[in-house]
Amino acid sequence: MIGDGEQVRLVMPAAPELLRVARLTAAGLASRLGFSFDEVEDVKIAVDELCFALVGTKGREGTLTLVYQLKADSLIIEGTGDFPGQDVRATTGELSTLILSAVVDSHEVTDGDGTVRFKLTKRRSPRP
Repeated sequence: MIGDGEQVRLVMPAAPELLRVARLTAAGLASRLGFSFDEVEDVKIAVDELCFALVGTKGREGTLTLVYQLKADSLIIEGTGDFPGQDVRATTGELSTLILSAVVDSHEVTDGDGTVRFKLTKRRSPRP
């Protein structure tokens, strides 16, 4: 059984057609943590937006690593794109930033030295 403080690591080629795997993993873990249906959907949207910011429409040579950190009341997802020899700038557009602000509690994207990263946090709503 997945418990508080555990991590799940997913490493895959940086291909947009594989982002579904990242979304499904996030959805499964959020569901196991007791997130509502809407909260699970929010996590899927956020993972898709941030992974796409790293991978782009055509993909990249290299790998995308996601670490899902499970907490008692939240899910923290950190993504790292390792793209050796490529000058990669990860940015989210204005619309993506608005979407992310609406669906997760916090998010950030950073880049430098051929590596791009993101981090998002989604807290589960308190249960009555």
